[in-house]
Amino acid sequence: MPCTTLLVGKNASYDGSTLIARNDDSQSTRFTPKKLAVIHPEQQNRVYETVLSHLKIQLPDNPMRYTAMPNALKGEGIWAASGINEAEVAMTATETITSNPRVLGADPFVEYDEETNTPGGIGEEDIVYLVLPYIHSAREGVLRLGSLLEKYGTYEMNGIAFSDYDEIWWLETIGGHHWIARRVPDDAYVVMPNQLGIDTFDLKDAFTTQENHLCSDDLKEFIEKNHLCLNLDDSFNARYAFGSHDDSDHVYNTPRDWFIRRYLNPHTYKWDGENADFTPFSDDIPWTMVPERKITVEDVKYALSTHFQNTPYDPYITRGDLSNKGALRPVGINRNGFLSVLQVRQGQEPIEWFTFGSNVFNTLVPLYIHIDTVPEYYSNTTAEVSTDNYWANRLIGAMADACDKQSAIHIERYQRVVQSHSHHIIHTYDELIEKETDEARKTELRHEANQKAADMLKKETSKTLHLVLDTMKNKFARSDA
Repeated sequence: MPCTTLLVGKNASYDGSTLIARNDDSQSTRFTPKKLAVIHPEQQNRVYETVLSHLKIQLPDNPMRYTAMPNALKGEGIWAASGINEAEVAMTATETITSNPRVLGADPFVEYDEETNTPGGIGEEDIVYLVLPYIHSAREGVLRLGSLLEKYGTYEMNGIAFSDYDEIWWLETIGGHHWIARRVPDDAYVVMPNQLGIDTFDLKDAFTTQENHLCSDDLKEFIEKNHLCLNLDDSFNARYAFGSHDDSDHVYNTPRDWFIRRYLNPHTYKWDGENADFTPFSDDIPWTMVPERKITVEDVKYALSTHFQNTPYDPYITRGDLSNKGALRPVGINRNGFLSVLQVRQGQEPIEWFTFGSNVFNTLVPLYIHIDTVPEYYSNTTAEVSTDNYWANRLIGAMADACDKQSAIHIERYQRVVQSHSHHIIHTYDELIEKETDEARKTELRHEANQKAADMLKKETSKTLHLVLDTMKNKFARSDA
């Protein structure tokens, strides 16, 4: 999917949590309705068949419960997308990334052959379903997915994030069967638009101690045989070797990376004007950066909602030189399907923050994940447009986008009120859950907290929808005498 990912190490976050977040964006000209779900072990198939590539895979007999954000409509597979399992390991998949002809010529994609009915490999449709129910750490997630890629191959390039309370790992697929993964430093963050991002990669570490780097077993031979290393010295830059270097990256990918870094590190580098260190068109923005201050959930939400505010590229700009208005692909876009921020906390239960629709106009809400069901407001999405589920935020976005200046105050209030109430619910129920000794009662409290959050969100969403209905440009102050 055309998405944007933000990863925040535990020492870079405001409360010591690991944070992995991703916008799941629909393809151009369409929306993919989503819903929130809890998948129980008895619901997990033991033989899984992919829809797009017609591949059958035998799965282990010991799946765990996990949350997921599957497609609401049938037809193209599960696309579980994002979630946290009962071992408190989080995963989000996938960020569609790019490669180059040298890589794809050396290790072609494993695509379904309709003429011979030969199965293809695995892809975004399948990855969370095949991995998340079976892993007990972020590192274990990398190794399980890596083994699946080596065995079955893939028909697309993807980036996948894993986290637990201690570590974050980012895996990138290389061609049909190869992969690399790098641990995010604890004091740093990573921004991933839709292109291969890992730069410096320590092959020695990957083939010895594996402290911060992992890769497919034959990666060294693959690089050497196909002359993929482009460094002039003894170092190895994976972005040079495996990534894309296209003009389209400077419209679609690098600008998003540039703007989020500009927000989180405004003084570290010169981002604008002559002699800028990095611009929207820079291919060499570092994969990791240490932020200038600790990063909050609200920072993550803002970063993954941005649209080049206060720059000439903002699609909502109305003053000055408008020649670059809307020229670059923003992070917050009309076809954002959902955003999840997976917060694995130190000494406390994980929280799955999420929201539906275009991020410019929506707001995050929290979910305790050790639960049996989710509130109906999050799970009842259908193809029919409604104000009782996912579609409410789609309606707000469509109307607020058309009258953005008039709607801005209502959207800002909506986001502030919901996020404030959300933090209050977490503070209240964290304390209640911590004091409770009975496990059944703890589960009841989590359900109670989640329902309170859902009721509050529904109320505030309905209120905001009512307010933006009154922002049409053809309104007139005088009514009948």
